[in-house]
Amino acid sequence: MTGPYTVHPEWLGDPTFTRQHGSRFAYVVGEMARGIATPHMVVEAVRAGLVGFYGSAGLRPETIAAGLDEIEAGLGKGASAWGANLIHSPQQPGYERAVVDLFLERAVTRVSASAFMTLSKEIVRYSARGLSRGADGRIARSTHVFAKVSRAEVAKHFMAPAPSKLLQDLAAAGDITAEQVDLARQVPVAADITGESDSGGHTDNRPAGPLFSSLLRTREDVCAEHGLSANDIRIGLAGGIGTPWAAAAAFQMGAAYILTGSVNQAAVESGLSLAGRKLLAEAGPADVAMAPAADMFEQGVEVQVLKRGTLFAMRGKRMWEIYKTRAGFEACTPNERKFVETALGESFEAAWARTKAYMQGANPRELALAEADPRRQMALVFRRYLFFGAQWARDGKTARLRDFQIWCGPAMGAFNEWVKGTPLDPLENRTVRQIAWNLLDGAAHLTRMQGLRATGHDVPASAFSYQAGLFE
Repeated sequence: MTGPYTVHPEWLGDPTFTRQHGSRFAYVVGEMARGIATPHMVVEAVRAGLVGFYGSAGLRPETIAAGLDEIEAGLGKGASAWGANLIHSPQQPGYERAVVDLFLERAVTRVSASAFMTLSKEIVRYSARGLSRGADGRIARSTHVFAKVSRAEVAKHFMAPAPSKLLQDLAAAGDITAEQVDLARQVPVAADITGESDSGGHTDNRPAGPLFSSLLRTREDVCAEHGLSANDIRIGLAGGIGTPWAAAAAFQMGAAYILTGSVNQAAVESGLSLAGRKLLAEAGPADVAMAPAADMFEQGVEVQVLKRGTLFAMRGKRMWEIYKTRAGFEACTPNERKFVETALGESFEAAWARTKAYMQGANPRELALAEADPRRQMALVFRRYLFFGAQWARDGKTARLRDFQIWCGPAMGAFNEWVKGTPLDPLENRTVRQIAWNLLDGAAHLTRMQGLRATGHDVPASAFSYQAGLFE
């Protein structure tokens, strides 16, 4: 059936999104950190009509710069529909500023802001520096912030204009102009808000439906308070989107765009090792677990990781329990000390020596505190193990396969179930193009079927099936 019942993938989502960002589809390939979302993945995403974000979080500025070079070489200078990740890093003084300096210098026009609980000077500086008054009198943006949030109380900071105090401080430091201060008081910090539901990595495990409705209500309240138009703030959805049914549900709720993460980690263009991608391809929807986060270990913050085929989550949780109950490694029981050194793959003393050598250059102040506190020493050693779990997974260090930390949400398992026995089952066919086009085409098909049913047509249950294939 054609005519009014036709639904094209290009029609899904908010058309202002694709116009603003220069993409064919309202679909974002998310910024998996530490280079898992590689420059190559960004290039292929843009070529497929998607928006791609470079996973620059956690990388050194010089490494990020090299990645930007690769993206520009693949797409050409000034290309639209791509950006990079800016992660809030209060534990690394000066890092955020250095990365924002690089993004502004290199004219990176889109930034996905993650791990922010409130606004920092640097994300406000990036947002405000792109504001100007167009010839038609309207406020124009040349820098676009995508704010990834899982709570309404965080979203409201990005939906509102930047606080006057922050803007004044930036102007006093010469970071923005007086005109940009004036313009920033009239527009939201971010025009694109990505609601992150149950996802891989850092997550609050939020269900998508309640999160999306909460963000809609927050947008109404913030816009009413500040005299903004709700139409100027787009809300997208991420987390749990690994099948056409999940993608269609997000668009049906009113998501301006969707963002995928876990499913791209197994893609050909991913920075994850082949050994790690093979583990992901075997996962089911329930093969995930929460484990301590390396960057916020002492605060008890967790990340969602792959459980099947690894011992990382179990070992990480036991380290957390030991940290909570022991004053230091020497205060551990013999069994606990044996467990720790087995997981570390070396003696605690050797692990502390390596950690100490690193901290002397990275954070001498924290090292000084740890020198006099055995419990802090233990925390730093545990953090090092957690950090290297992700590094071993990226490098494919198979000798530490059971210690791989692979960020993963239920969407990965759902994707594997859906594509089993289809052309997308083999890893070599899982490109970001094929993954995205199948999700979008399937979502369009399901949207059409639901539209027919909603207008009185008798649509059988079998019509809501969609099988993955390869697009030319």
